[in-house]
Amino acid sequence: MLRSLVELKPRDVPLGVALRNAAGLVLPLGVGIASGHVAIGLGVATGALNTMFLDQPGPYRLRMQRMLLGALGSGLSAFAGSLLGAHAIAMAAAALVCGVSGGMLVALGPNAGRAGLTCIILLLVTSADPQPIRGAAATGLLIFAGGLIETLLALAAWPLQRYRPERSALARVYRELATITQRPISPNRLERAPPVTQGLLEVEHLLNGEHRARGTEMERFRVLARIVERVRLELLALADAISTLPDDEARHTLLRLREYASRTLAGIGVALEHGTTAEATSGAIEGYDAALAAFETLAHAADPRMQRTLTVALARAQALAGQLRAAIRNAGLAGARGELEAEEQEARLPAALRPMSALATLRANLHLQSVAFRHALRLGVCVCAAVVGERMLGYPHGFWVPMTTAIVLKPDFAGTFNFGLLRVAGTLAGLVLTSALLHYALDNVWAQLVLLALLGIGFRMLTTINYGLGVMMLTGLIVILLAFHGIAPGESMPLRAIATTIGSALALAAYALWPTWERLRPSLATMIESYRVYFSTLFDGDAGLRRDARVASRTARTNAQASLDRLRGEPKRDPALIALAESVFANANRFVRACMALEAVLQDSRERPAHDDVLAFARRVDAALGAVADGLRHDHPAQVEGLRACERELARKLAAVPPDGEAHAVAIAVADACDRITDSVDTLAHLLDRDAGHAAAAQLG
Repeated sequence: MLRSLVELKPRDVPLGVALRNAAGLVLPLGVGIASGHVAIGLGVATGALNTMFLDQPGPYRLRMQRMLLGALGSGLSAFAGSLLGAHAIAMAAAALVCGVSGGMLVALGPNAGRAGLTCIILLLVTSADPQPIRGAAATGLLIFAGGLIETLLALAAWPLQRYRPERSALARVYRELATITQRPISPNRLERAPPVTQGLLEVEHLLNGEHRARGTEMERFRVLARIVERVRLELLALADAISTLPDDEARHTLLRLREYASRTLAGIGVALEHGTTAEATSGAIEGYDAALAAFETLAHAADPRMQRTLTVALARAQALAGQLRAAIRNAGLAGARGELEAEEQEARLPAALRPMSALATLRANLHLQSVAFRHALRLGVCVCAAVVGERMLGYPHGFWVPMTTAIVLKPDFAGTFNFGLLRVAGTLAGLVLTSALLHYALDNVWAQLVLLALLGIGFRMLTTINYGLGVMMLTGLIVILLAFHGIAPGESMPLRAIATTIGSALALAAYALWPTWERLRPSLATMIESYRVYFSTLFDGDAGLRRDARVASRTARTNAQASLDRLRGEPKRDPALIALAESVFANANRFVRACMALEAVLQDSRERPAHDDVLAFARRVDAALGAVADGLRHDHPAQVEGLRACERELARKLAAVPPDGEAHAVAIAVADACDRITDSVDTLAHLLDRDAGHAAAAQLG
């Protein structure tokens, strides 16, 4: 837990985004200072500061909707805070309502949760300066104007680079896959999640999500997305084959194939990023073809004992060559203006991505077992109590107490604890540093404005790297804004430090009194069930259902991993459950990799040797996975019997396929994948049996 406080995560906010956000913050204030209307400039800058959180990646249409709604909510909250600030009872009631409603928005996702938190903060901040209805309306309009400016800056490139988000997301996936392919084949790769899972999820949302862009150009992006899916399948299957080969010429030839494939993928990524053709990949694909020809010769003259492995590897290498050429053909035209020949019908919204309406989602979370609802009640009561307390005590600048409480409180313990400590540490560091700079070095208003811009850039870029560093930048921002408002840094520093400490302590105390502990087992069960659905789609020939299942399984795995990470941060975590979860992840990854190898085989050939026996085996696997998921969800052993015997019978049928023709190669690959599937499913069942045995022994002991 302490290590997580100093952990530095990868930066996910590009410099260009930070620059435009800082411009939206600084420019209105600079105009206000130059024209003598500092108060107006401060109001607009405050609105910009609170809306820049919502400038997140995604289609321009979604970005516009998200930021406009956030700006509107901020303006309404500022209006309510300014209007009710002079009335303690009304303000406490507003804090309760806003806290509960804003807290419930976490059920709609992180961006909605940020918007809800922004509304709570502005309600509290503007309550410190009560206004009559006309003044309150003016305050709300200024806040909305600041959010509108940030929105316009975020959308400025839309007419010129309409498909830039989609092209960049695809380019990242191709480049990431190229980087992974360059690495040595890991001996424990089967226990790891398949590569570029998160990147493919982002691409799926961009291309097929509710707010996807329209136009014929999107067809080419969808083609490229399907191609990179196939390339990933073939690379995984090829790596599995290489790992079983001795250190001989055939293995080295396959490693050369991987190197050429990596160069090709990297070139395609560059072409997508810059909107150019993929001509630079011509040398790499020619090298791939030469290495493939050499491997074909080696495979045909191989020792009979290695024939099975080399046959599988050759089929995968040939399929990979076709997919790489298809990617090269399509990359140059991706996003180009003009008419494109449609590769498929207009992509429908996948069932896995088709959400309920926002109101339906919120209604579904209105019960005490819901993490979002418990968080909303906890947040609303705490913010209301903090408002009542600071009003009764008459604490100067008392809004900092409930504001800190709202910022620190998260739905999970680890998030609340980490945010609380980092909030206090970052606030104190930011207060001391910025106050010293303003007091001793920067007494010129324009120098202070430059410092404000630098802190704005730092805040946007550092917050996701480490929250404490982000808070330090944010604290400096607020100190400068207060200085423009006439509050000296020396005056605000001790008051803000004390208020931040009190607000963080209140949030931690509230969570200790009514905690929400992580429930990991349902998340693991949902992941296994999603893998079960994906496996079942391999045999029905419906590409749409298979794509939906693939997306749903990635989402379920991401959610389960996040649940495990949250559990690790809890003080009463169960070491046995964490160990079980880690083993489940490892073997579930082995299962899904074997399924992906099977998918690659079935997509490449119309041959279906021993088809009835394969379907019988698939039904056994489906029942076994259902038992594993139920055992995980309800904490009992999984009853899995006869799966290995069924697989051995299938292997005998597949081995009897005549050695001449394509059916033989397919039979070898199917037998290998089914053997791996059986091994991973049996191991999952064994883990649950062992876990139940340990639990029974602990109870007896």
